[in-house]
Amino acid sequence: MMEFTVQLKDASSRVIIERESHLHLKDYINFNCKVMVVSDTQIPLSLKEEVMAQLENATLVEVAEGEVSKGFDTYQMLLEKLLSLHFSRKDMVLALGGGVIGDLAGFVAGTYKRGCRFVSIPTTTLSQIDSSIGGKVAINLNGIKNCVGCFYHPETVIVDVDTLKTLSKRHFYNGLVEALKAGCIQDPVIFDLFKEHIDEIDVESPYLEEIIERSLFMKKRVVEKDEKEQNIRKILNFGHTIGHAIESIYHLHDYYHGECVANGMIMIEENEQIRHDLIEILKKMNIPFVTSLDCEECIRFIKNDKKAKGNEIDIVKVNELGKAVIEKVKIDDLRQYIRRSL
Repeated sequence: MMEFTVQLKDASSRVIIERESHLHLKDYINFNCKVMVVSDTQIPLSLKEEVMAQLENATLVEVAEGEVSKGFDTYQMLLEKLLSLHFSRKDMVLALGGGVIGDLAGFVAGTYKRGCRFVSIPTTTLSQIDSSIGGKVAINLNGIKNCVGCFYHPETVIVDVDTLKTLSKRHFYNGLVEALKAGCIQDPVIFDLFKEHIDEIDVESPYLEEIIERSLFMKKRVVEKDEKEQNIRKILNFGHTIGHAIESIYHLHDYYHGECVANGMIMIEENEQIRHDLIEILKKMNIPFVTSLDCEECIRFIKNDKKAKGNEIDIVKVNELGKAVIEKVKIDDLRQYIRRSL
């Protein structure tokens, strides 16, 4: 078992990384309260039952799988459910699922009565590697990803690699893209693990556990230095500016989040050796490449990005592995990168 704490000025998140940890949740969490478990229809019934069996005063609420649930209708439904069950600020919202569920449930927890207890059990590579810590919670608005949100940290995160066993290969590799990003921006050891062992990385592999641990530690260090993304935390957006635009163009389906970020990294990367290695790794992960992209439509979505300021936006460049730099550019100048789509 590995345990660490993300320590912030006004909050902290305890992170547990242990196989089969979802089977003995009471070892880590005080459930002496009402609990609303938020999950989606794609999470295996057996996993939901294993979690619910440990809770004495819990309600399971299932939402549709995917980004379609990250909207105001679902958000309002969950708030109304909490209200009808007379939840107080001392009661808990528990996210059981991937990044969408974590974003949605976290935003509900962070805004219901100005904040109730929040616990996360991430069940995808994407959420275990990246989105389960850091406090960013949000929903989408008019096709713009994460347009409405806040910072709200889970009190506890339970990372159980065994819960990844039911993922399809596409979902498995989709989430690994965020770890590859971590290797690019701060931890070259992760990048080397991908280069040397990508064919061996699966749920049973010790390489996967090392990748998850190193990725979370990297994010912990960055978030503790800059919780609200005023400075260094912006490096976590490597590939995301164009990636989010690709997601919006395809209406948050067709391509998964990690796949869009992967394409964004390739487009923005100027070091030809790093770009070559990225492409080769991503090919082995069967990541689909965007071969043509409407440049002007992409620019329109980037101008609506929450990080945009007027006609400028900060982008992240990696000229040397492990050394990300933040550069302010004119949004219109991003055309040169977008046109590099494969």
